[in-house]
Amino acid sequence: MASIHPTAVIHPAANVAPDAEIGPYCIVGEHVTIGSGTKLHPHAVVGGYTNLGKNCELYPFACIGMKTQDLKWKPENKTFVEIGDGTVLREYVTVNMGTQDGEVTKVGSGCLIMAYCHIAHGCVVGNRVIIANSVQLAGEVTIFDDAIIGGMTGIHQFCRIGTMAMVGGGTKIRQDCPPYMIVDGSPAAVVGPNVVGMQRHGIPQETRSLLKESFRLLYREGLNRSQALDRIHYEVTNSAEILNLIEFVKSSERGVI
Repeated sequence: MASIHPTAVIHPAANVAPDAEIGPYCIVGEHVTIGSGTKLHPHAVVGGYTNLGKNCELYPFACIGMKTQDLKWKPENKTFVEIGDGTVLREYVTVNMGTQDGEVTKVGSGCLIMAYCHIAHGCVVGNRVIIANSVQLAGEVTIFDDAIIGGMTGIHQFCRIGTMAMVGGGTKIRQDCPPYMIVDGSPAAVVGPNVVGMQRHGIPQETRSLLKESFRLLYREGLNRSQALDRIHYEVTNSAEILNLIEFVKSSERGVI
């Protein structure tokens, strides 16, 4: 039987796993699903059409699944929030539901979202992403797997943060951050490959060297984007990571930092 504190308010229609733990003064809405082993600390609020995966943890005053702040939302729109397994949402984190009918705001599995972060409507956060304190994601932001975002960072709507990218604290992101790279400074700039991050994720030395060469061609040779991508394509061995970098840059709509 689920461990539900007597002061918690749980809608009778909510789907709460038998081994979930709901702390004092929590509120769980009608259309919420809470997975096995998930724990809500005191005063956490989960509303809207929200699905919390298994073994998640919500800390005090986290507020998940509330109405989007996007003024384009209409009352007839049915929108959603999905949180993957094993994700931790720290104090005062907010994750808003989508705006357009059927839109889903997603946070993947194994993520750590630290205190006071905001994840707006339609954002898609991948797996094993770490977002440090007070990061603010505008609408429709995409963060790919294994990225790390430093504290106090603001990310403009529709921007993308690539796989294993690392964004320094306090950075203002207005364009896409390429995968495997470190972005820092004011204005934001790519300062080099995320070597330590790639090592931690088991990227082989040969591949790390290829990504260093790709960084040189993109940022140190004075080439335009098309010229740099052509040289990477023809001069650098096309590993999966290099192909991912090329595709990410080619598909950018806001431009790449």
